[in-house]
Amino acid sequence: MTRKIVLSGIRPTGRIHLGNYWGAVKNWVDLQDAYDCRYFIADLHALTTSYAETSSIRSATMDGVVDLLASGIDPEKSVLFLQSQVPQHAELAVVFGMITPLGWLERVPTYKEQIEQLREKDLGTYGFLGYPVLMTADITLYRANFVPVGKDQESHLEISREIVRRFNGFYGEVFPEPQALYTPSPKVPGIDARKMSKSYDNTIALSASADEVKTAVMAMVTDPKRARRADPGDPDTCNLYPFHQLYSPEDEQKTVAEECRTAARGCVDCKKHLIRNMNTALEPVRERRATLEAKPELVREVLEAGNEKARKLASETMESVSSAMGLYVSGGKP
Repeated sequence: MTRKIVLSGIRPTGRIHLGNYWGAVKNWVDLQDAYDCRYFIADLHALTTSYAETSSIRSATMDGVVDLLASGIDPEKSVLFLQSQVPQHAELAVVFGMITPLGWLERVPTYKEQIEQLREKDLGTYGFLGYPVLMTADITLYRANFVPVGKDQESHLEISREIVRRFNGFYGEVFPEPQALYTPSPKVPGIDARKMSKSYDNTIALSASADEVKTAVMAMVTDPKRARRADPGDPDTCNLYPFHQLYSPEDEQKTVAEECRTAARGCVDCKKHLIRNMNTALEPVRERRATLEAKPELVREVLEAGNEKARKLASETMESVSSAMGLYVSGGKP
């Protein structure tokens, strides 16, 4: 039976951190056995906000590829590729740009939010406004049925469905409407209790060394109301406990919560406990990453093979698009 197609991408921001992993990458790995998966590094999307400073994109791209492979993305099961190396992404974005009303783009909630949040950047560009058009091209170029998202992110897909419906209405049923594939998205706070983000400089890299994990965890903010060792704590308001829920066995989680509430353990002991469990879980990823870093030619081969597969799939789609729109199709009728 033909598997449904899943498509997702990640911006090249350097090494993947634990927020990226638990919010997206782990789900990508888990989906490989049930779906036909296509995953990419979205380096063209990086230009929408970082077009004036691109010096780190290339190295960040390779870091992202290595981390994805070390995390368990299997090129024998999934197509792993680089967005900019498949020119049909830009080609289809131009086509969709011809039919997408400006009003649709201007009403996207994240458009005004990001302009406000990134005031230091000049985002009055076509590329930034047209981000959803390129996103739609990314998805539909591979006839994706599903895009893995958390339940709070489905609204981001609605404009893609609107563009697809408009295209299909003009030219016939070329593309399936992409649907949300709900995936787990556990809370992963940064070491300062805010959302884990490189913008806040509060991340822990998935490939962090044992010493780096120790330093980060020991610096974590804990229950702000627990001023003294003898004060009872509240796991629900402690920044440490969500990490226990991710890295400690269930029976240990119960012990941690109970001993925190009764002040039977201090925050330092709780951190040491977490450090042991995190390092045990992360060690296999470190080892796989070290192996890949020692063989950069192998990583490049994997990426080039994925690029080639993606270009073939994309070329087939663009032939269908050209045919439906009445444009010239190479090898077809004039």
